Amino acid sequence: MKSYVNRANTGANLPALRGHNAALVLDLLRAAGEGGISRLELAERTGLTPQAVSKITARLRAEGLAADAGRRASTGGKPRTVLRLVPDAGHAVGLHLDRDELTAVLVDLTGAVVAERRAPLAFGAGADAVVAVAAREVRALLAGHGPVSGVGVALPGPLDHAAGLLHRVTGFPAWDGFPLGDALAERLALPVVVDKDTNAAALGLALAGAAESFAYLHLGTGLGAGLVLGGALYRGERTGAGEFGHQVLQLDGPACECGDRGCVEALCLAAVARGALDEAARVLGTAAGNLVGLLDIDRVLLGGRTVFAAEDLFVRGVGAVVDERVRRGGGGARVPVALAPGGERGVAEGAAQLVLAPVFGRADVAFPAHRE
Repeated sequence: MKSYVNRANTGANLPALRGHNAALVLDLLRAAGEGGISRLELAERTGLTPQAVSKITARLRAEGLAADAGRRASTGGKPRTVLRLVPDAGHAVGLHLDRDELTAVLVDLTGAVVAERRAPLAFGAGADAVVAVAAREVRALLAGHGPVSGVGVALPGPLDHAAGLLHRVTGFPAWDGFPLGDALAERLALPVVVDKDTNAAALGLALAGAAESFAYLHLGTGLGAGLVLGGALYRGERTGAGEFGHQVLQLDGPACECGDRGCVEALCLAAVARGALDEAARVLGTAAGNLVGLLDIDRVLLGGRTVFAAEDLFVRGVGAVVDERVRRGGGGARVPVALAPGGERGVAEGAAQLVLAPVFGRADVAFPAHRE
């Protein structure tokens, strides 16, 4: 299976692309880890001239982003100096706003979590109250830490990620039209990027190499999906893709907070409320099977607090239904169903990648449909 990690990793020796080329070099430094990488290897892997690489690495060293990692024996001539990324030279905040809980993480340039905070949250208390709690927790998280590039915010959709504008959050219509990105940016005096919780989690998984095409299904206080197709996060032309929880499975089913009846979210949450987790897994599996049949994806990953509370049950239950769907469809290859790595802070960590991905030239993964 081809990995997107090697895509768009060829540089261009043009002054207008200095920022792009520096991001490519930073990404290779990050991938090299503590062992580092030589300038010659950087030139070979990016397609840049050695002179261009020397200028870029000199600038990165001056900015504190890169440092020497020793010397490596050469096949001829003097030993090569090896460079490495300085992880704590920069940070990003990932903020997960669930309907009843806030999770905030501070990550370094490698994506490693260096601080974490949790707090109760009440979406029903209104936008001003939620923004105040979020700003307070982010400020507390940043205390005593170094430079921060920005804040990635993940929360239930639907929303417009490019404008940072919320739409009618399921169950909380009063949020419709609220400019969350601008409100938080004003409070924190930092750049803010807003996206759906499922998109943020899927982004983090994509950058970790989960698969070329997969669906991340999140079952917690609600149900949604993040889609990665062809190695890039898919939001759709109107940024509304992934409203997975509101596909109708039962025409005369229970009312859903979205205004429809028989949505997979309503059916799943009703089963969970009754303690019928096997039924919830079958319902989720049926909807996942529909998604696999529609998009022919490689993998299904499950997350969310309800899933994490009964991991084996949901993986087995959803997997069995998806396997049967693939078998009936004549598909030769099995579509694996697995637990998403990262646990309950996976959404928050993915939100931080909304900020970091462009720094390392991975905007093609994070914002493929974004236009200025």
